[in-house]
Amino acid sequence: MTEKTHTEEFHVSGEELISKIKELVHEGNIRRVIIQNEKGNTLIDIPLSLGVVGVFLAPQLAAVGAIAALISKGTIIVERADE
Repeated sequence: MTEKTHTEEFHVSGEELISKIKELVHEGNIRRVIIQNEKGNTLIDIPLSLGVVGVFLAPQLAAVGAIAALISKGTIIVERADE
């Protein structure tokens, strides 16, 4: 059985990046998070599986923090599982 997914895009500033990702992960049903710079180049692609929270997400959030410091604007692409 193939899982159906859909994507959403959020345009954020560098300083909003980490808080928006934390908010999205907290909402649930996230399968993948992709962060792109203002030119559309992918900076990081984070696959998330069920139950990935807290300690397991910490290294990825550290990387996102470093990216946030380098970009002024970016796009978060979120792949969600359809229920």
